[in-house]
Amino acid sequence: MSEFHSGFVCFVGRPNTGKSTLTNALVGQKIAITSSRPQTTRHTIRGIVHREHAQLILVDTPGLHRPRTLLGQRLNDLVRDTYSEVDVIALCIPADEKVGPGDRWILEQIRHMAPKTTVVGVVTKIDKVGKQQITEQLLAVSKLLGPTCEIVPVSATKGEQVEVLVDVLASVMPEGPAFYPDGELTDEPEETLMAELIREAALEGLGDELPHSLAVVIEEVVEREGRTDMLDVHALLYVERSSQKGIVIGKGGARLRDVGTAARAQIEKLLGTKVFLELHVKVAKDWQRDPKQLGRLGF
Repeated sequence: MSEFHSGFVCFVGRPNTGKSTLTNALVGQKIAITSSRPQTTRHTIRGIVHREHAQLILVDTPGLHRPRTLLGQRLNDLVRDTYSEVDVIALCIPADEKVGPGDRWILEQIRHMAPKTTVVGVVTKIDKVGKQQITEQLLAVSKLLGPTCEIVPVSATKGEQVEVLVDVLASVMPEGPAFYPDGELTDEPEETLMAELIREAALEGLGDELPHSLAVVIEEVVEREGRTDMLDVHALLYVERSSQKGIVIGKGGARLRDVGTAARAQIEKLLGTKVFLELHVKVAKDWQRDPKQLGRLGF
């Protein structure tokens, strides 16, 4: 019988390099929020990939960046702790952008924080460019990481080479039993996932000033009285200024209704049951810089 490999993988890379999309593609279900906005991931979400020969636990961290607020600092600390605890770090670099100083800076941080951890290169978004450009990018990434590092080109949206990546990651994992029972896809509490899905829906149609200033807290989840097939979910969306509150709510509440509709569909898929979703927007002044408020909002 061939050996079973299991371990922890962390996808890293500049913001918007396709890390969350890749997490979802490997797990086979949406557990990490994706957005065209940088810095949308805030929690360390673990996705669990089950294969006959291996189990990979994917740790999805916020992008490492030079922090400007207390929130930024806490997110970076979270990343540092993660780097030193995983078996493999997969550095994601998109096929359609040249290797730049940001990639080199991240690699420097990895080598400094986790010198013994195996690094694998992942060239993402290969569906966006031609073969020639993919080849050139593979050579550039190889030059960046060094000749001993494995590099895999993938397209998470098209599912290309995703299984090849699973095999490569499994091959550099230690031998050992599965950490999680078959069928379990994440160890995140459902409330966290619901809050993230609401945040994603809110970010979708919003102006650039908002992403960092938006936090979502699930107030309560209760079964609808007299019904076993429906949950009432009450959530609060926190922004930092009253001007932002207007942006989130939209004219006559239209935008907030759209957010609710989009988020409800995703939450129903996640929970496998009907959901009544009630959203309220509140102002928590400058919460990103206030340690007390950060704690209350779960950071």
